Parts: sequence; C-alpha cells; structure tokens
Amino acid sequence: MPAIDRSAATPSSAARPPHAFEPPRLTSMLWHALPRFAEGVIAPVAVFYAAFVLLGLNGALAAAVLWVYGGIGWRLYRGREVPGMLLLAALGVTVRAVLAAITGNPVVYFLQPTLGTLLVSMTFLASVPMRRPLAQKIATDMVPMPEAFLRHERVHRFFLRISLLWSLVFLMNASISLWMLFHESIGTYLWVRTGLVAALGAAAAAISVLGFRRCLRHVTAEAAS
Repeated sequence: MPAIDRSAATPSSAARPPHAFEPPRLTSMLWHALPRFAEGVIAPVAVFYAAFVLLGLNGALAAAVLWVYGGIGWRLYRGREVPGMLLLAALGVTVRAVLAAITGNPVVYFLQPTLGTLLVSMTFLASVPMRRPLAQKIATDMVPMPEAFLRHERVHRFFLRISLLWSLVFLMNASISLWMLFHESIGTYLWVRTGLVAALGAAAAAISVLGFRRCLRHVTAEAAS
C-alpha cells in the first residue's frame, strides 16, 4: 500500500493564512476578568464605605489597607504568586492612607488615583501620534497575537482608534471623579462615581470587543481571498 502523507491530511499552522487569528471566546474572557473586577473595584469601595459609616475615617483607612494586605496574605497562604501590581497597589494604598490620616481629610486618599487616571489618559493619547498604540500593548499582554496579524494596516488603525477611545474614557473618568470629590459627600462620591465609571468602562469595553471582532473578520476574509 502506498504510504499516506499525514501532513497533507492534517492542516498545519504553516498552511494557515499569515493573518489568521482565532481569539478566545468573549464569555471566557468575561469570566476570567469578573473576579478581578470584583476584587479590585467593587469590594474595596464596599469595604471602605462600610468601615467609614461604622468606624469613621481612620477605621475606613485601616480597613482599606487591611483589605489589600489580606489579599496578599491569602495568596501567600494558598501558595499562589503575588502579582507585582498588587504589591505596588499595597504600597500606594498605605502611603495614601497615612497621608489621609495625618491630614484628617479623606479627599487626600482619593485624589492620587484620580490624578493617576488622568495620567493614564494622557499616556493613551500620546501613544497615538507615536503610532505605538497603548491599546495594542495591553491587548497583546492579555491575548497573544501573531506578529503578521498585528502588522496588518487595518489592525494597526483599529488599535490607534481604540487608544483614542480609552484616552477619552479615562479623561471623562478623571473629570467626573475630580468634580464629585470636591463637590459631593464621600458616600455619594464612592457609589455614584463608581457606577458612572463602571458604566463608561463597560461601554468602552463593548465597543472595543465588537470593533476588534469586526476588524478580525475583515482581515481574515482578506487573507483567505
């Protein structure tokens, strides 16, 4: 019997179009991100506000610090690696809490991350004229993508536009936060601002994902033609 060429019967990665790329399912990405969103966004607000109502400013500051270090301790207890970003967050929370406790002003605790958000907005914006879109860097950190796909002109234009979108989102986030921080109570700031920021972020994320899938369909169809 003649030998069967199995390499011809089985499609290989080399036979794929150079721009072909299959992203993970949206539902799996959401389930992956949801625990981190709850831990990093929802829970800290709930912990701080509950302690603020029950124990006052110093109690809320202590609770915020304990929440972050408790997360680090839990990871160490479970034998899991502690992300470097979490360690930096713990350091930042500690410094902010100490300054707020010394001044007796809760605005000091929330001002630094708001100014940081403004800096992130400017970074996204600056990456566009440099033609090194920050949105692409973040996306490839989350989902590895082929170099040939990333070099495609349509893909590059997409990430430039999405970088502009996220620059605007972070700018609106910082503007809303600063206005509410100086014009509203801490309770109103925590819940209303968190809801508005979450809604803005969810809308921008939906636009990003849908736009990426549309871009991907065009690139894949072009590569297959």
